[in-house]
Amino acid sequence: MEKLADRVAALEERVAALEGSPPPEPAEGAFWALDGLKQRTDGAGAVLYTGTVGLPTGERYDWQYGTPVETLLGADWSALADRLAALGHPVRLRLLHRVLDGARSTAELAADDELGTTGQLYHHLRQLTAAGWLESSGRGRYAVPGDRVVPLLAILSGVRS
Repeated sequence: MEKLADRVAALEERVAALEGSPPPEPAEGAFWALDGLKQRTDGAGAVLYTGTVGLPTGERYDWQYGTPVETLLGADWSALADRLAALGHPVRLRLLHRVLDGARSTAELAADDELGTTGQLYHHLRQLTAAGWLESSGRGRYAVPGDRVVPLLAILSGVRS
């Protein structure tokens, strides 16, 4: 019984320490990433997205990508329509969500009634794979490519209201 009391006391100390700790301060102020981007672009302007992601599967992705504004404004946006269109279907978004949550095989994905019939599932898998949002790792297993995890989440962050 004494051993149990010691363990409870230790847990209470840990909880108190966790609850009492203040949130971490930003490294260099509230806009540290923006300030750094401005310094690197000499005022010409750029768009930067970055992220560090730990998935429920235990996978971890760190990513950053910046593009000068003149490159973005000078590009042919219509060339990106297929990639964006692949994300424009609720079933495909659910499918990507399920894959990031750890459902990787077609059998696991087919068990989700909201992903439709097996034929519909394969159609959506093909669309996402063709657009580069999914890759097949063989034997009916799929994954979001590592270099697409943070960009996908950045797109979803950008369209939230």
